[in-house]
Amino acid sequence: MAVALDAVWVRVKNVCKQNGLLIMSVLAVVIGCLLGFFLRTRRLTEQEVKYFQFPGELLMRMLKMLILPLVVSSLMSGLAALDAKCSSRLGLITVSYYLWTTFVAVIVGIIMVSIIHPGGAAQKEDSEDSGKPIMSSADALLDLIRNMFPANLVQATFQQYRTSSQYIVKPKPTVSQSESTTRRALIYGIQDDNGTDIQNFALDLTPPPDVLIRTREGTSDGMNVLGIVIFSATMGIMLGRMGPNGSALVNFCQSLNEAVLRIVAIVIWYFPFGIVFLVAGKILEMSDPSAMGKKLGFYAVTVVFGLVLHGLFILPAMYFFITKKSPIVYIRGILQALLIALATSSSSATLPITFKCLLENNHIDRRIIRFVLPVGATINMDGTALYEAVAAIFIAQVNNYELDFGQIITISITATAASIGAAGIPQAGLVTMVIVLTSVGLPTDDITLIIAVDWALDRFRTMVNVMGDALATGIMAHICRKDFMKEGDGVSFKSGFSFLFCLGRNSDRAAYNQRLISQWVKHELIPSDVARLMQLEEGIRPQAERKKPPIPPRHLKKGKEHCAIDMNGLETNV
Repeated sequence: MAVALDAVWVRVKNVCKQNGLLIMSVLAVVIGCLLGFFLRTRRLTEQEVKYFQFPGELLMRMLKMLILPLVVSSLMSGLAALDAKCSSRLGLITVSYYLWTTFVAVIVGIIMVSIIHPGGAAQKEDSEDSGKPIMSSADALLDLIRNMFPANLVQATFQQYRTSSQYIVKPKPTVSQSESTTRRALIYGIQDDNGTDIQNFALDLTPPPDVLIRTREGTSDGMNVLGIVIFSATMGIMLGRMGPNGSALVNFCQSLNEAVLRIVAIVIWYFPFGIVFLVAGKILEMSDPSAMGKKLGFYAVTVVFGLVLHGLFILPAMYFFITKKSPIVYIRGILQALLIALATSSSSATLPITFKCLLENNHIDRRIIRFVLPVGATINMDGTALYEAVAAIFIAQVNNYELDFGQIITISITATAASIGAAGIPQAGLVTMVIVLTSVGLPTDDITLIIAVDWALDRFRTMVNVMGDALATGIMAHICRKDFMKEGDGVSFKSGFSFLFCLGRNSDRAAYNQRLISQWVKHELIPSDVARLMQLEEGIRPQAERKKPPIPPRHLKKGKEHCAIDMNGLETNV
């Protein structure tokens, strides 16, 4: 009995250790809801509620602090490495396919949230008018293009260009008495009940005033994320083309990106504490929590339905039309990886399992697997992009904020770019969600509305991310099947695998590369001759290999004396 209890206790400890952040996040949401409903009975003043929300405000400020370095470092370092190392046909097709599917996922999310309209059931309190200045579609589109090319990069970090329009009543000239008399143009009569007498009436018609719309150039608070993304992407491509001359800045960006991700990992552990006060404060602000709960349920249904549509219909359909093979059989081979993605909520943690499933179950060429999968884990975040588009428009609907065509395009582009920069760790989409909201001027504090169900939706969008990577690997294997000869035909693997190796070369140099190559050879990801070629290129000194004793001839294995003579000979040679 005691042994069984000890085994159960050890298992519980392991589960808590592996899913500590998830458990604390769920408990934080529950505690925040209970605390919020309890404090509603105390009828706190507005100032007291503001003080109560202070820990949650700190969490939001931490997230906003990480936006700029995360966007700049991720795009510059990532695109510099891609442009320098992925100029082959496989690299270009892979990156183009990933960007296309991510953009399709954003469009699916926008269509779903526009049709279901989850935020329209009950508008947010105190939001009869959004206070948004009048703007035409042409001005919105021109502002979108202007923000893509900011005139001042420093200003773009905290302001974005915004055209404002105002109604101006044009003054009328003074009207003379004679002209005023002629304005009595409408005369009509009304008969009495008997139908004999007619009463005449004359109306003094005054023409409506002339109203002019005057546009003014101005700015609005909030980071110009779109302009920073365009500049960082262009800079990253140029650094990749510069080669060794741009390696110093590329190394700096990669170090900055790694440091920012480590800060994000620390901030994530503050999430449970901050979420308690954010959720409780949001409940204190709402006058009708039941209506908000109804809208949150519709929001979760919208996200899940969009993920199902994209993951089970659109992506398999693309696989079928390109490869002319059954996607059901292919998906059946990666079920284990999908279950791991559902449990861990991390595409990076699922990567080794996906390797194994594609290699053993679906029989994909390992040369294509080792290139397409890691790149997909970095830039292919279909589920995250769909979720960010739905969440942004949902928050706009809750705030009664009408989005124009230009802002919807901004959400599409920003959600695609932000999903590329998202780390493959649990709940990293919340960090990039702030980027999307900031790009269109939506309140970032309303992220708390979706945090309550984010821990569950995060698992489903991770499954879509992993499925997208796996299906993309199968599509690339079909398209590039003629470019890759069968293993053992003497074709070098170096060109297709150079991108993965460049990450280690630029970040941790020779020591990291030596360990990386050893692991690749150990798990048979690359042959030993290619590993030696990569070591020579990097200047890594190979370790001395122990020579195996030669196999004695068969005629010497007949007796023990011959074995002794052979061993003595080996000792003498050594």
